[in-house]
Amino acid sequence: MIRTSVKAVIIRDGHILLTACRDENGEFFLLPGGGQERFESLPDALRRECREEIATDVEVGQLLVVRDYIARNHEFAALEPETHQLEIMFACHVPADYVPANGAIPDPKQVGVKWIPLAELANVRLYPAALAPLLVQRPLVATYLGDVN
Repeated sequence: MIRTSVKAVIIRDGHILLTACRDENGEFFLLPGGGQERFESLPDALRRECREEIATDVEVGQLLVVRDYIARNHEFAALEPETHQLEIMFACHVPADYVPANGAIPDPKQVGVKWIPLAELANVRLYPAALAPLLVQRPLVATYLGDVN
């Protein structure tokens, strides 16, 4: 079964808002978002996931990126060989007074929420890594990333 996931691309003042996570290899970063539930629209799923993970409502904008993630083709193949996830990423906005904070239901490995300078994305462990070069280009152009990690 293919899981549908929605992600928020929140860029402000040359920074991107990411969830900070930790595993045995240290800190890594993800776009806020997660799985779409049955009978839930993509924007509704994204708003719910952002409330759960980054403790705020978001305004959902234009579609930016679509990614296939077929785990058996990547570094986590041994951990999740049957995972196939379709990720749909939207430009989003948070309120002007938003202060980064974990929501009430953060992801299991989530330890925080941070604004990361776009210029430093190449220096952090971001998943999917193929997203970093796309995020620094202006204007952002709707893109299909393919099966990347």
